[in-house]
Amino acid sequence: MRIGIDVGGTNTDAVLMEGNTVAAGIKRSTTSDVTSGIVAALEGLQEQRAFHPDEIDAVMIGTTHFINALIEQNGLAPTAAVRLGLPATASLPPLVDWPQGLVRAIGGRAYLAHGGHEFDGRTISDLDRDELRRHADDIRSHGIKSIAISSVFSPINSEFEIEAAELFREELGDDVALSLSHEIGRVGLLERENATIINAALRDLADHIVDGLAKSVSGGGIVAPLFLSQNDGTLMDIDFARRYPVATFASGPTNSMRGAAVLSGLDTCAVVDVGGTTSDIGVLNQGFPREASGEVSVAGVRTNFRMPDVLSIGIGGGSRVVDAGERVGPDSVGYRLISEALVFGGSTLTATDVAVALGRADIGDKSLVSGVDTATANRAMDLVAEKFADVVERMRTSSDPLPVVAVGGGSILVPDELPGLGTVHRPEHFSVANAIGAAIAQVSGEVDRVYAISEGKRSQVVDEARQEAMDRAVAAGAEPSSVAIVDFDEVPIPYLPGNATRIRAKAVGDLALGGLR
Repeated sequence: MRIGIDVGGTNTDAVLMEGNTVAAGIKRSTTSDVTSGIVAALEGLQEQRAFHPDEIDAVMIGTTHFINALIEQNGLAPTAAVRLGLPATASLPPLVDWPQGLVRAIGGRAYLAHGGHEFDGRTISDLDRDELRRHADDIRSHGIKSIAISSVFSPINSEFEIEAAELFREELGDDVALSLSHEIGRVGLLERENATIINAALRDLADHIVDGLAKSVSGGGIVAPLFLSQNDGTLMDIDFARRYPVATFASGPTNSMRGAAVLSGLDTCAVVDVGGTTSDIGVLNQGFPREASGEVSVAGVRTNFRMPDVLSIGIGGGSRVVDAGERVGPDSVGYRLISEALVFGGSTLTATDVAVALGRADIGDKSLVSGVDTATANRAMDLVAEKFADVVERMRTSSDPLPVVAVGGGSILVPDELPGLGTVHRPEHFSVANAIGAAIAQVSGEVDRVYAISEGKRSQVVDEARQEAMDRAVAAGAEPSSVAIVDFDEVPIPYLPGNATRIRAKAVGDLALGGLR
């Protein structure tokens, strides 16, 4: 059996899975220390379906801790950004396009050094070790313990990043945290560098959070391996999470979409995930969330690491309803829903109150919303339906029919039919789809690289890229017999010489549970 847990801003959801069957599902309020909310959720599972801790093969957790820390600019480590690229790239130094408040929050210091490669692996300039030692002295003098290293076209040739990391470790000691851009982002330099700096700023916090999550699980007597879910719906072990916290940023909506696929049996559809404060709308393609193809802005910073293509709107179960139903959200009572909403004895008219007043849901004490004006309630729900339908239409890339699946605790707000989109699927256990998505997550491996393809060698290069992606999935813990390529892109780059072609291959397989303990 597996346990899936999703820690959201309002609720902590947990499920106990026997294979792909939900044996128990529970929602508990997220607590400020997070760990006690997880403990309460585990106790809730025990009450629904008693199990012995030894029966659990693995625990998978999706968490919003890290992206919340970045948005709130809280708990971030002083960080140095070192770029290897001189004499090129000097016109746009590291951190150039960051919000100044965030730069101050990470105590950001930028350094430029010689190095870098062309797309085909040729050296731009040799590494200058004396120059890097001078940078190390300055980093030491400012008490910085986390360094982000980026190099031009390092996804093609990572040797300079690795060599620079070894030098900084020699100069600054083993306790310095090093984040290398070729392990985190894709080809584009500035976006890859930004993602690496964010990762470096979160390294200290990652240790603290991962230790807390592990403690909350072991406190229940569970000794099974613990995994965190990643942005692409696959898993990473806790040691990986300590080194790459940035990979968890979008695990919440990704888990919901993956859970929706399992519950509905639809592997290509739009998923509307309605929470307490916001709703996330994304598209599943062959069971996996469609990834954002370009840059993604996170807390005002452009990045290019793997993120799902998701649109968020400020409508959730706790959204305030004002102006006689003419406006719903984006302001929300959030986690205070159970104290401020009318159905729970509060004094604020929320979207949940309206849904209960119209008979769409049976939550709290419905007699407390008997006085809600029906016209107001209908206007509010019509407005919500129009907004959901509009966002789903914006996510479409073709005129082909696109089924809509509604999940999440606030999905009572989604009507049974959306204008122009037809019937909405609302599968069983929809309210804990995110925890189910975490529990059934798989393991992936990916290659994203620019190749110089000589005449007659295309098939060989493509085969090598696909095999490397599959090998990486197996190395990450996938069962070899289950690994398959689920995504493949091949894009010629006409402005580069040598028949340059960017190839992306992604392989996914089931987690090899045997031998994990």
